[in-house]
Amino acid sequence: MPGELRGDTVVIEDQKEGTQLYNKGNFGYPMKGGGLELDLLEATFLTECDRLQVTRGGSPMSFREMFQHSSAQYERFDVSYLVYRDMRNRGFVVKEESGHFDLSVFPRGFTMSNSRPMYLVRAVSERDILDLDVFSKEVSHTESKGKKLLYGVVDEEGDLTYYHMSSRDLSGSVLHSSSKYVANGSLIGERVLVFEKSQIEYLREREYYGKMMGEVLQLSLMECCFLMEMGDLEVTSQSGEKISSEDMTDIGMRTQEEFDLRLAAFRDLRKRGMVVKTGFKYGAHFRVYDGSPDSDHAKYLVHAVPRDKTMMWPEISRTVRLSGGVKKEILFCRTGEPMEYLEFKWFRP
Repeated sequence: MPGELRGDTVVIEDQKEGTQLYNKGNFGYPMKGGGLELDLLEATFLTECDRLQVTRGGSPMSFREMFQHSSAQYERFDVSYLVYRDMRNRGFVVKEESGHFDLSVFPRGFTMSNSRPMYLVRAVSERDILDLDVFSKEVSHTESKGKKLLYGVVDEEGDLTYYHMSSRDLSGSVLHSSSKYVANGSLIGERVLVFEKSQIEYLREREYYGKMMGEVLQLSLMECCFLMEMGDLEVTSQSGEKISSEDMTDIGMRTQEEFDLRLAAFRDLRKRGMVVKTGFKYGAHFRVYDGSPDSDHAKYLVHAVPRDKTMMWPEISRTVRLSGGVKKEILFCRTGEPMEYLEFKWFRP
């Protein structure tokens, strides 16, 4: 099928051939008066598949020449083309997207005439940097349009990994309620111990704070700071001096990395009714339950990050693979106002 290269498009003037190509694969856009106009992604793909012969100035172009021309016209054409090509080979109708996104993808088995795009796709290299602020805006935009955001990540060998990106609004059933009395704890090292049985029963059995050590409840500094902020815990040092909530936070920040970030996430999660425990053994800040940790497994792994956080794709890949291996959902908590929970999930198109 012949087509003529005209700058950044390829035109098929024969109306019959253009209609056939459009009807069979939704390639191109019908032109007034007949014929079909293809963008460079479509034309390069069809040239590779030997379904289109593109000419320039009357001379036929090879796939190599077509690819080189397209790369000169289209920034990061190679990355976008590999994602486009993969999606097309999987049976999706794919269109070049204007603006910030690279591609729009229709549900498998549907066309432009009987559906709307399901996915907006960003085509990126594994060496690209992901700015979470930009990513948050992309998620918000796609969700407001009733679509899903996909990232197609191209590695150095040209293989594709897809991630479905979304926001989550978490809520649990263990809402914090202030105690009728204030519990008393003793700071020893990096933990606070509660010895009074009635106080232990309230903190441990009703709201799942801390962990038992024999008949004593040990609380983490994170839990202590939150309970002290809520007015439910008083802490004394080994010398018997009362420690303020502010002093306890200072102790945490001096002894633990990213304590302020983690405390912000912990505070928000607890106020949402979630039970929060350390996620150290999973390589995340927290493992999070939406109900009792005594009867359910943790549903989420949550990692707290600053709002201006940037990440490399190998870091994201390792984190997502790990969470999938332990059957938990990985969420990145962007601390600040408002608090945001962003999900990265491996996706098979």
